Amino acid sequence: MREISYADALAEALECAMRADQRVHLLGYSFMGLHPKRDLLERVLAEWPQRVWYPPIAELGLAGIAAGAAMTGLRPIMSINTASFSFQAWPQLANEAANAYYMSGGQVTVPVVYHMLHGLRGGGASQHSHSPQAMLWNTPGLEIVLPSSPRDVKGLWATAIASENPTVIVDHVKLFDIVGPVPEGSYHIPLGQAEVKRAGTDVTVLATSWMVQQALRAAEQVASVGISVEVVDPRTLVPLDEPTIISSVEKTRRVVIADECHRRCGVGAELAAVVAESVGHLLKSRMRRVATADVPVPASPVLEREIEPTVEKLAAAIREVAGTSG
Repeated sequence: MREISYADALAEALECAMRADQRVHLLGYSFMGLHPKRDLLERVLAEWPQRVWYPPIAELGLAGIAAGAAMTGLRPIMSINTASFSFQAWPQLANEAANAYYMSGGQVTVPVVYHMLHGLRGGGASQHSHSPQAMLWNTPGLEIVLPSSPRDVKGLWATAIASENPTVIVDHVKLFDIVGPVPEGSYHIPLGQAEVKRAGTDVTVLATSWMVQQALRAAEQVASVGISVEVVDPRTLVPLDEPTIISSVEKTRRVVIADECHRRCGVGAELAAVVAESVGHLLKSRMRRVATADVPVPASPVLEREIEPTVEKLAAAIREVAGTSG
């Protein structure tokens, strides 16, 4: 076990996959966007040049090629890069890859991985800052993975690549510098297995992706006023580990949900519905959702800060549901 960055762990995941299975091919190479650590992928690209395709910017066509290649026996990994660009590829994601297994009566599998970088990144503006995971979640047939730590990104990538189903890995560039323990070699983290990132007794915070890190910071902040926060990371939306979520809420009976999707019909909205339908009668205070405001993301970083779910907003919501203004 070593302490390495999220970016290093992602690069190791790709390297392990390429080494273990010659059916794995990379379509695109912008798995880390413009982050300085994108050079970590150079060794992967250099070692297997015949299995890396540097395509033109044509998301619709490339997503279709990736799905078709998966149907014929390969295990392609396509970089969509910025998640907002997935809208260009939507017909292939939502209407082809997601439906092929069902519509073929189980005769055609689509073991493709689509990777994208979602969320607010500072000055990305309206066309580069979307978090479309809730829209993807509304599309049956897709597995959806949202890692939040170095250990998770490597283990979840391995499972996604080995899956027979089309899988979307929704990443966040703000995670790339996070450092944590990561096992040597290849390992798998099962999909549909949530993790309690921090144990607590007073308030449950449900969070995914970068919001997990924000929730952990908020938990530290409110600990100074005596509030014990449990942070639960579903890690995957499809499949969703409802038992772990419900178990935490049954213990704390107070819930805050941190979500970088827009508030209306976001991931937070669905998680709130799961809680309300299962254990809503046990809650000691109303649930709070801390999400991105329902407006196009402004280009100004100052204005962006006003609409985003921050540590400060999370801490305030936690204090509110805990019944303290401290």
